[in-house]
Amino acid sequence: MAKYITEFIGTFFLVLVVALTGNALAIGATLMVMIFAGGHISGAHYNPAVTLAVLVRGKIPVRDAVAYMIVQIIGAAVAALLATWYLADTNIVTVNLDGRIAKAFSGELLGTFSLAYVVLNVATSKGTTGNSFYGLAIGFTVFAMASAFGSISGGAFNPAVAIGATIVKLFALKNIWIYLVACFGGGLLAGLVFNYVNVEDKPVPPLPRA
Repeated sequence: MAKYITEFIGTFFLVLVVALTGNALAIGATLMVMIFAGGHISGAHYNPAVTLAVLVRGKIPVRDAVAYMIVQIIGAAVAALLATWYLADTNIVTVNLDGRIAKAFSGELLGTFSLAYVVLNVATSKGTTGNSFYGLAIGFTVFAMASAFGSISGGAFNPAVAIGATIVKLFALKNIWIYLVACFGGGLLAGLVFNYVNVEDKPVPPLPRA
């Protein structure tokens, strides 16, 4: 249960900061500190696309992966509802993707791939076991990708963030498919690429019981 609570808390604060600030540095910093806070408990995914990448990597069982995704989405929804209350007197501008669907889709795909790829390499690779920089690396990846693609797609790189942003009306409901398909696609691709380029770093399956 502790790991599910940790995933809820991390995703909650990530989405809350996204909704209230929209600031790439603040978002990256929040993700960084929440990863340092919860990484030793749950692995600090806070992102269904990252959980998918870790599943493909072979570092989480299917049952936990599904539970993580559910908890992450619940955390995002609760944060979005709270943000809606805070922003009740604010004029919210919805990201307009008209005429640039392909650019937005590719931006979310690339940004999520980059994020998940960094997570797998700094937080699950044998070569970086025990490092102290993984939270900083992941947080700065989000900052960099949000700075690059934020004005193009809105810079979610996370299906839970996209759902939260849609509840707050930062994203239009008609565009939610872009974030879901592109973000999960980026996470899946990152997992496959990691496994391909790290052929000697695949988890060893447990020995069958006698």
